[in-house]
Amino acid sequence: MLAERVDRLSAGHYTITSVPGDVARHAQEPDTLPIGSPGKVGVLDLAFDRREHRTELTGHFQKAPLQIMRPLYYDPAWPGLPYVLVMSSGGGVLQGDRYRIDLACGAGASVHMTTQAATKIYRMEQDYATQLVRLTVGPGGYLEYLPDPIIPFGGSRFYQRTQLTCGAGASAILAETVLAGRLARDERHAYTAFCSDLEVSGPGNELLFADPLRLVPGRSPVTGPAMFGDQGVLSTLYVITSSVAAGPLADALHEAVASSGLPGGASTLPHGAGAWARLLGEESPSVNATLERLWDLARRLITGRPAPDRRKS
Repeated sequence: MLAERVDRLSAGHYTITSVPGDVARHAQEPDTLPIGSPGKVGVLDLAFDRREHRTELTGHFQKAPLQIMRPLYYDPAWPGLPYVLVMSSGGGVLQGDRYRIDLACGAGASVHMTTQAATKIYRMEQDYATQLVRLTVGPGGYLEYLPDPIIPFGGSRFYQRTQLTCGAGASAILAETVLAGRLARDERHAYTAFCSDLEVSGPGNELLFADPLRLVPGRSPVTGPAMFGDQGVLSTLYVITSSVAAGPLADALHEAVASSGLPGGASTLPHGAGAWARLLGEESPSVNATLERLWDLARRLITGRPAPDRRKS
């Protein structure tokens, strides 16, 4: 169950204190709605636990603009797995917005969480926006967190921190996809700053690995060979598991990326935590299709079950 004593609406709960300087330097009290105003703070706190043959939602707190509807059970290969869609009633992220998402997957439980649509980061003239995502997977648990792409609009400033803690024997598949901008409008790397941090910890809260991303076009090029290159979409899949040996898992992911024809590759994660794959593409459809194949491959290797069709329309 969720900890009822937590004041989820206090600034200390949803504020990230160590924001990268490239984003934090834009700190300013907006002359529109102040930071912390209704509609500027989104909080979502979910808990899932194993109940006989399926996983059920056992704790739920939400504050608009972040919200969910009831979990869906539509996977023919895994009828006890809940699918959760995170929705935003605001339609996008604005200056001064502060979001926080917590998900606790209990021991032996299994959850799939995604978003209803792409996350749009709108132009900002004052301040910036942040999102804190904290994921916990209990012993023997299994989590899939595969949100739709993030689209940073021209002039936007955004920081996202994702923290995952895995218990003994737990597995997790995470993805992050970022577009260079509104590609349909030929807007590329017009954002002011897009920064993100992924931190993954083990059963004893020891840090297994971290993956920082700093895209600040005005400070240094973001189109080099180790970043976007001349592509429009950057996507990364992380597979944290002890159920499959890291080497063979990385080899399987690398082969799948190579067969897609997209630039990218795969390798093992530090401390034998699993494997990861990163790929690039000119447009979203080809990258998304490859990401879905990588997810299906990783899930089959860990659970023996195929991934379902995730079309949301």
